[in-house]
Amino acid sequence: MAAGPEPSTDPRAAVLALRDEVAKVVVGQDGTLSGLVSALLVRGHVLLEGVPGVAKTLVVKAVAAALDLEFRRVQFTPDLMPSDVIGQAILDAHRGLFTFRPGPVFTNLLLADEINRTPPKTQAALLEAMEERQVSVEGDARPLPDPFVVVATQNPIEYEGTYPLPEAQLDRFLFKLHVDYPSFEQEQQVVARHDAGLDPHDLVAAGVRPVATAADLAVARAAVDAMRVEPPVIAYIVQLCRATRDTPSLALGVSPRGATALLHAAKAWAWLSGRGFVTPDEVKTVVKPTLRHRIQLRPEVEIEGTTADGILDGIMASVPAPR
Repeated sequence: MAAGPEPSTDPRAAVLALRDEVAKVVVGQDGTLSGLVSALLVRGHVLLEGVPGVAKTLVVKAVAAALDLEFRRVQFTPDLMPSDVIGQAILDAHRGLFTFRPGPVFTNLLLADEINRTPPKTQAALLEAMEERQVSVEGDARPLPDPFVVVATQNPIEYEGTYPLPEAQLDRFLFKLHVDYPSFEQEQQVVARHDAGLDPHDLVAAGVRPVATAADLAVARAAVDAMRVEPPVIAYIVQLCRATRDTPSLALGVSPRGATALLHAAKAWAWLSGRGFVTPDEVKTVVKPTLRHRIQLRPEVEIEGTTADGILDGIMASVPAPR
């Protein structure tokens, strides 16, 4: 990898500058980009859900390039084995010893493409990596690089030959982001750029360059960790999460892990917004992406067309925010 930029004296400006870099190859998708950046700031993982062709892979690659992070992509298929992801011990015939050959999980930003197309055994290979930032092979725990973030994708309309992610794995994702179609004007820009010769597979030729470093990200993370959260806001976060457990439409509410995820997500969003503390508005902004995959609707409610986002809207309307 070429030498990246020098660490910035203003980590927030460096992190925000990547928006301009990603915009060189991705039109729109501001919500997806903000979610990815927020997740990086709090060591969170992201699940992207969207139909093929809406730049899910491209935006992840562009973020990795703009932050000078190592990026690897794994295409999840029905025949993918856990060792194809985490690595395996290989016999060195000359020395008569087993040596470990790292898998693609040993990177900074791992794209697990179409993660629901691989069986549960291989899906589960990522659980330890996502939770503990290490993998165990032949009884030995091997730490992963820092930073380490998993971004997984899945198609919301194609279910044949897929294996739905179990609740335990969904709970490891900080965000579930819906990647929608661009607007008419944005799609015009996409087509016009391609007509002008843009090759989205060649980020260097497109002018995407590193504008921040891992050191910038580390400083930014420390600043986010230090964000002040007043007790009434913490109580509000807990009340929102506990309300999901008392909602008759839900078979499964948000766990305490979900409440802590909501706290960290709100702190990242507040920091990106230039605040020195978290307000209820930041909490409300990140409720849906943080909690929509952590709740489970009752079948009869889902048949009626009710959505997770609709349930969360109702809970936010019913739980009073602190002033």
